[in-house]
Amino acid sequence: MSLVDIVQSGWEALATDDFESLVKDYTDEMTFVMPGQTDQLEGKQNFRMALNSVDKILPPGFEIMGLRHIEGQGEVVSLVEWRSDKVTESQLVVLFKFDANKIFEERWFIDTEQWKSAF
Repeated sequence: MSLVDIVQSGWEALATDDFESLVKDYTDEMTFVMPGQTDQLEGKQNFRMALNSVDKILPPGFEIMGLRHIEGQGEVVSLVEWRSDKVTESQLVVLFKFDANKIFEERWFIDTEQWKSAF
């Protein structure tokens, strides 16, 4: 399975709230860096618990409208077109860094002012 396939299956698992399938592709010591780059989750267990509140992490009505991936050496970048109840359309970028076939870092890059206004 390619790194892009792993990332794509994670996005699909997120869309169906299949969080157990999502976290299986992360290392135990993974790091998740949220929009604004100031909030971090350390460890797969903390990441999994945070997913139980995904409706509070993502803006109300959050919907992915398009998704493309670029694979580099040991990393994948997802280009995400999204909308929500308060944002008609926007983009964000997510960087996934891999150790072998497991994600050890997920980092979101987004217009933080727009992101805050979406809540």
